[in-house]
This record gives sequence, structure tokens and C-alpha cells, in this order.
Amino acid sequence: MRQLFFILTCTLALISCSNSSKQNEADFLLQKANTLFEQGKYSEARACIDSLRKVHPNAIDTRKKALHLQQEIELKRAQEELAKTDSLLQLVTHDFNYQQAKVEKDKAALRATAEELTMFTLTRMKRDSLRTQCETLGAKIRYIRKKQKETNQ
Repeated sequence: MRQLFFILTCTLALISCSNSSKQNEADFLLQKANTLFEQGKYSEARACIDSLRKVHPNAIDTRKKALHLQQEIELKRAQEELAKTDSLLQLVTHDFNYQQAKVEKDKAALRATAEELTMFTLTRMKRDSLRTQCETLGAKIRYIRKKQKETNQ
């Protein structure tokens, strides 16, 4: 009877150490992802979070924290992408307005060339594409913020 009790105690101790070790590993991955996020290495941080989710499916509390971090990563990436796209949109819009004035002037004087009209059309298409990208990124940012509010409640 004592032997059975000793074996059960040892088994429980090993299982407990194993779970503790796995929890520590999950916490380490989360901390590593946080550090990478703070350094602006968003892809590497996401890779750590993906590893955490695959390797430690039972570390529920750590995975919840990782979900919050993943939302922060996606939000930051979308905000940075929006800033770049918006800057490019401003440049292309300025170029488009210049070309539009020139094309209208040349049309009125019957001097508009096919190349000039083609360039004007391509610039308009680029401007419209950038507008769509800005709107999409803005919607993504709003969605992420909405999800963050839902998870914080």
C-alpha cells in the first residue's frame, strides 16, 4: 500500500512539474513576443504567438494575453500601413490635380496627346486604388478597436 501511495505521489509530482514547465515555456514565448513587438518586429512577434498557440493549447490564460497582444500587433501594423498609404495618396492626388488642370487646358486648346491622356487616366486609377486601400485600412483599424473593447469588457 505504501509503495502504491509513493508511486502515485511521484507521478503527480512529475505531472505537476511538467505542467509548470510547459506554463513557464508558454509565458516565455509570450514575453518574447512582447519584446519583439516593442522592438517593432511584428512578424517575429506573430510567429512567437503562433508557436505559443500550437505548442501550448492548454495554457488558456497565456493564450488570452497572447490574443490581446496579437490584436495590438495587427492594430499597429494597420496604423503604420495607413500612414504610408495616406502619404502616398497625398502625393498622387497632388500629381493628379496638376495633370487634370493641364489636360483640361490642353483639351480646350485641342493640344491633348494620347500619352498625356493615358498618363492622366493611370494616375486617376492609382489615386482611386490608394483611396480604397485607405478606406479598407481604416475599416480594419475600427474593427480591431471594436474587438479590443469587446475583449476588455
